[in-house]
Amino acid sequence: MITIFRSLFAPPRHLILFLPALWLGLYLSEKRAERYPISKEALNNIVFYGMFGYLLGGRLLFAAANLSAFMKSPLSLFSINMDLFDPVGGFVAALLVGFGYGQHRKLPLWSTLDALTPLFAVSAIGLALGHLAAGTAFGSPTSLPWGIDLWNATRHPTQIYELILSVIVFGVIWFRKISTPAGSDFLGFLALTAGSRLFLEAFRGDSELIFGGVRLAQVLAWIVLALTFLVSEALRSTKKIN
Repeated sequence: MITIFRSLFAPPRHLILFLPALWLGLYLSEKRAERYPISKEALNNIVFYGMFGYLLGGRLLFAAANLSAFMKSPLSLFSINMDLFDPVGGFVAALLVGFGYGQHRKLPLWSTLDALTPLFAVSAIGLALGHLAAGTAFGSPTSLPWGIDLWNATRHPTQIYELILSVIVFGVIWFRKISTPAGSDFLGFLALTAGSRLFLEAFRGDSELIFGGVRLAQVLAWIVLALTFLVSEALRSTKKIN
């Protein structure tokens, strides 16, 4: 079944499935925007500029790190090959561009993040589908009956675990009532996503290890959980004072 699913999508599979999820997420964020003092136009603009920053920043930072190769073939800067891309650099660039636009338009930070939370949640579902189609983010070998044959081994279907958890997180975010103070929806999404990552990483077969066996993604997830808790408490304390 999974082999059939993968065969339906030609490379770049992650983009084919992620872009519709991005569109759907933006549509749902627009519907949710009435809850917050954010216009649909502002939401569309911040997403558009953020995507532009992601694509431009990711490519330029990759080119800067591999300058000699790009000097020999300058036109490869415009290649659609996503292997010539720095996703972490692109993500940072998208954050900076989005934050800069929000500051320029004087958008309230936490309300804007709350309004964008459905976009983030649906994008996580698209990312999981992309992993499933491409065979990336694969699991460790297992003898369990629900293991899948992938990369010459029977492995945990971590992409399916990720998909199920992403759908659950979206459901919790989408169907919850209006939360106060501002930022609660976004911070709730961050906490649930970090908790999901802690679970998923235990079954991944491609995790980056540090300190002789500690999974880097789990360390980062614990940090995000701690920061989310601290920021949530700070926001609640500020609301009580006001």
